[in-house]
Amino acid sequence: MGNRLEGKVAIVTGGGRGIGKGIAKLLSEEGAAVVVNDKGTEVDGTGSSMEPADMVVEEIRSNGGTAVANYDDVSLMEGGESVVQNAVDAFGSVDILVNSAGSLRDRMIYQMTATDFDSVLRNNAKSAFTTTKFAAILFRQQRGGRIVNMTADSGLGDVGRSNYAAASEAIIGLTRTTAKDLGKYGVTANAISPLAETRLYTGSVEEKRISEVLGPTRDQRAGIGPSPEIVTWDGEGYPDHPDNVAPLAVYLCTDRSPNINGYVLGVRGGSLYVYSNPQIEKVVNKWGNFSMEEMDTLFPKMMGTGF
Repeated sequence: MGNRLEGKVAIVTGGGRGIGKGIAKLLSEEGAAVVVNDKGTEVDGTGSSMEPADMVVEEIRSNGGTAVANYDDVSLMEGGESVVQNAVDAFGSVDILVNSAGSLRDRMIYQMTATDFDSVLRNNAKSAFTTTKFAAILFRQQRGGRIVNMTADSGLGDVGRSNYAAASEAIIGLTRTTAKDLGKYGVTANAISPLAETRLYTGSVEEKRISEVLGPTRDQRAGIGPSPEIVTWDGEGYPDHPDNVAPLAVYLCTDRSPNINGYVLGVRGGSLYVYSNPQIEKVVNKWGNFSMEEMDTLFPKMMGTGF
C-alpha cells in the first residue's frame, strides 16, 4: 500500500462497479478513507441494489482499508448533499470527489424519446453537478480539494448516443467551469475520458462500437491516432480492463498535481493522453456585417478546398 492520500477522505460515486470500483480500491490502497456510493442500478439507470457498494466496501476492508457504503441517488439534489454529509459524519471531512456514476440508453436520434434523453442527462451530468455543488462548499471553506469527473469521447460524435454525447460534453463544461470557480481556493477539477471495458461498453474496445462500421474508429474520432499494438501486456489484467483508469484518477486526487486544473485527460490501456481545449482554426474579419454575397465567396475559402 502507498501513503499518498493518508488521512484524506474520498467520495466515489458509481463506485460499486467498473471504473469507479477500481478507483475506490486504489484510493484506499493509497491511504484514503472512502465513501463508496452506488445506487446499484441497471445500465439504463433503472432499479437499485445495495450489493455493488457493499461488495466493494467489503473488499476494501478485507485489504485493511477504511470504507463505508452509500446508496443515495446522486442525480437528485438531496442525494448529492446526503453523500457529502455521509462522508463528514463517517470520517469528519471530505477532501476528494470522484464522479463516476452514469447510465446508457442508446437510440438513433430519430428514435430518441424525451425520457431516454432526460434520464441519461440526469444520471450522468446532473449526478456530477449535485455532488460537486455540495462538496465545493466544504472545499472552499477548507481551501483545498480534488474533483475528478469521468466523461466519454461520445461528445465528439457517436452513433445512436445523442443523450450520452450531450451528457459527456456537459460534464466537460462543468469540469472546466468548476476549475475556474474553485481554483483560487486551492481546489482542482479535471475530467478523464477513458477507453475501457465496463458494463456500459462490454467486449473489447474495438468490438463494441457500431461507429467503427459506419464511420471513424474511436481513436480517429478522439484525434489520438492509432494506438500502438500491445504485443505483451505487462502486469495484471488486460489492456481494456477498467482498473487501468485508476492510477491517473488517483494521481489527480493527490497533492502532487496542484497545477493540473481544468484539463481533460484520456486513458487507454498503456497510453495516457492530454486533450487540448478547443481553438479557433480559421478566421475572416470584416469591419461590419457580412452580406450573403460575401458569404458565398468567403465561407468556402475559410473552410478550405474540401468544403
